[in-house]
Amino acid sequence: MKHWLPATSFLVGVASLISCASANDLDVIVTRSSAKAAAERKIEPMPLVDDSVFLRRIYVDLIGRIPTDAEVREFATRPAKGRREELVEQLLKDERFSDRWTIFFADMLRLRSQASGGQALIAYVHNAVKTGMPYDELCRRLISTNGKAGRIPEVGFILGDDADPLAMASVTSQVFLGVRIGCAQCHDHPFDVWKRRDFYDMAAFYGKTRRFESQLTKIIYATEADQTTILWPPEGVGPAEERKPIAPRFPFPIDESKNTPGYIKRLAAARQAKIAAIPVAKGPTVDDLLESTSDKVAKATNGKLAEELATADAKKDIRKIDVQKGLYKPSELREQLAQNVTDPRNRYFSRALVNRVWKTLIGRGFVEPVDDFRADNPPAMPEALDYLADEFVASDYDLRTLVRLIVSSEAYQRAHCPTDIDEPTRVMMETQLLATPVRRMIAEAMYDSIVTAGHMFEPKHSPGKNERTIREIVRVPKGGKPGEISQPVNLAAANKGPAMMAGAGGPAMAAATGYALEDAIELDFNSILKEQGEEEVELDEMKAMSKEELEAQRMAQQRMMRSSTEYEDKVVTRVVDENPIFNSSLRMQSPAPEGHFLRIFGQPNRSDLGDLRDDSASMRQALMMLNGRVTHEAARVGDLEPMYRLLTGKAVNVEKAVQLAYMEILTRQPSSEEITDAKQIIGDAANPLDGMADLRWILMNCNEFRFLP
Repeated sequence: MKHWLPATSFLVGVASLISCASANDLDVIVTRSSAKAAAERKIEPMPLVDDSVFLRRIYVDLIGRIPTDAEVREFATRPAKGRREELVEQLLKDERFSDRWTIFFADMLRLRSQASGGQALIAYVHNAVKTGMPYDELCRRLISTNGKAGRIPEVGFILGDDADPLAMASVTSQVFLGVRIGCAQCHDHPFDVWKRRDFYDMAAFYGKTRRFESQLTKIIYATEADQTTILWPPEGVGPAEERKPIAPRFPFPIDESKNTPGYIKRLAAARQAKIAAIPVAKGPTVDDLLESTSDKVAKATNGKLAEELATADAKKDIRKIDVQKGLYKPSELREQLAQNVTDPRNRYFSRALVNRVWKTLIGRGFVEPVDDFRADNPPAMPEALDYLADEFVASDYDLRTLVRLIVSSEAYQRAHCPTDIDEPTRVMMETQLLATPVRRMIAEAMYDSIVTAGHMFEPKHSPGKNERTIREIVRVPKGGKPGEISQPVNLAAANKGPAMMAGAGGPAMAAATGYALEDAIELDFNSILKEQGEEEVELDEMKAMSKEELEAQRMAQQRMMRSSTEYEDKVVTRVVDENPIFNSSLRMQSPAPEGHFLRIFGQPNRSDLGDLRDDSASMRQALMMLNGRVTHEAARVGDLEPMYRLLTGKAVNVEKAVQLAYMEILTRQPSSEEITDAKQIIGDAANPLDGMADLRWILMNCNEFRFLP
C-alpha cells in the first residue's frame, strides 16, 4: 500500500508548480462542447455574475456560510484584477473549508456518528481533508483496513454496514465508482452490462471479512477469517452440494494499454516531488557508529547499572510487539480490491468523484443521478468530465485542486437563466453550461448563514439585557419543596419527545423554551481522535460483571421501583439570562435527529445506499423558518452588534441600518424602493429595534436568502 505524505505548505507549493491545468483550459473545452447546441437554438450564454454574487456563492460553497459585512468590505478593497482568484486561495486554506467538505464526504460515504466507530471515522475524514490526504489514499484505507472500532478510525467504514460482503460490494461500486452493480445481486442487471456473477465476484473480496463484538468488553472489531462466505451459485440456485467458494474478481475494466497516459506521468512526477521536498533526517555520524557499546551504556545510565538499562530496553521491545495483530488480521483480498478501485487507470474512480464535486458546486452532475454511470446514461459533456478527471489524478488526487479548477471556471461563474424562459430551453442551457442551475443552500450552510447574519457565533447581548422568567413543572417528593428535588422531571420537555442536542442556552434553556430543534453540539475532531487512542487500554481491560454483581444491581433496581415515596408535580419559576450562542452545524453530530433543522432541510439519514440530499420544498421548512428559534434569535438586534448603534442614541441612521441589514443577510445593497419599504416597516414598529427585527426576519425568510444568486 502506498503511503500518504502530509500536505504541508511547501508541499502545496510543489503541487501547484507541477499542475499545469487552468480554468481557461476547462473553459475552452466547455465552450467547444456547448457551441453547437447554442448555435442551433440561437442562444447566447448567460453573462458572468458580478462580484457580490460571486462572493456569496464562493463563501457558501467553500466554507459553508455567507460572508460577513467586514469580509465584503475587505474584498472590495482589493484590486479588481485577480481578486476572485485571491479569494479562492484564501478560502481553500480556511479552517471551515475542511468542515464544509467533511459534510460532502459524510454524505457520500454515509458517515454516521452513532454507528460503530462512526464518530472517530468522521473526525478521521475531517483530518484527511484538512491535511490534504490524497483521495485515493483515503479510499484505500477505508476499503482495506481491519481493526477495532474507534481506535482504528478507518475501520468504521466497513463496520457501518456490519462488514456484510453483499452490502459492501454494492457500497464499494456505487460510492467509489458510481456504478449501481447492486441491481445484479438477485439477477442480471436489467439496464446495464453487469451479470449476477459479476456482483458475486465483487462481493468475494469481502467474503472473509467478519464483524465481531466481544460479549465481555463490548469491543467491536473487523478481522479476517480463513473461509469465505461467498459461494456460487447463490443460495436457491441449483443443488446445494454444487455451491462452492469463489475467488474474487474485479469486474470493472481498467485501461491496460502499454502507453502511459500523460496524466499518470504527471501523477508520478507530483508524488516524486512531494517525496523530494521532505527534509531528510540526519543520520548518525562515523564517530557515533564507532562509539563502543560500553560508552553508550555509561552515557545513557549516568551511573546506573547496565542491567537496569538492559531491562528498560527489553520493556521497550515488548511494547513494540503488536499483541492484537492476530486478532485484527489484515485483509489481503481487500487490499487488492483497494488497489484496483483506486488504480489511476480505473476511469470510473476519478470520474465518479469529479462528477459528485461538480454536482455540489454547479448544481447538476455531468451524469445524473451522480452514482449511476452506465452506457445508456452518458455524461452531458464527456470531454469536460474526462479533462477534470485527468487533472484530478495528475494533482495526486487533491480535492483543493479540483475545487479550484471548477470555481475558477466560467461555467461556475455564469448567471442563472431568466425566470421567464421555457422549461426545455432552461434544461438545455443548464446541461450545456450556458447558465448555472438555481441551487438552494444545503441545510448546514443555511443554518450557519442564519447564525452568521444574526451575529450568534458570539454573544450579541450584554449580560443582564435579556433576563427572562420561565416556569417549569418539576416532580418532587410529596410534601417536599422544589429546592429538595430528588427526582426532577421536566414535564414540559418530556412532552416534546426525545431530547434534542443541547447547544444554545444549554440543556435547561432548550427544555424551558420548548423549541430547540436547531441547537447543535460542536465536536472537537482532534480531541476525538486523541481520546480514541487514550481509551484503548482502558476498554481492552474492561471486566464483565460477575453473576453476584448483576444480581445485586437487579435487586437495587427493584427496590427503587417498589419505593413507597410518592411524588407530586409543582410549578417553579426561575430567571435566566437569555443570550443564545449557536455552534456551527458543520461540526455537529450527524446525521441530526429527526425533526432537527438540518433534517427538515434535506440532510440525508445516511443509512440507505443512494440516499441523496432532498432539495424539495415543504411546509415544515416554511414553518421552521417562520417560527424557529434560530431565525427568531437571529432577527433580534443585540446591543453588541454594529446595527445597534445605528438605531439607538443620538446618531440614529435608519437608512444606513437598512443597508447594513441587506449586506449582512443578502450580500448586496438595497434598491431605493427597498430602502423606502424597509423604513416603513421599521417606522410602523413600537421602536426601531423591534422594527429592524421584523425587517431582518423578513429578509431571512425570502427566497433570495435561501437560494444562491
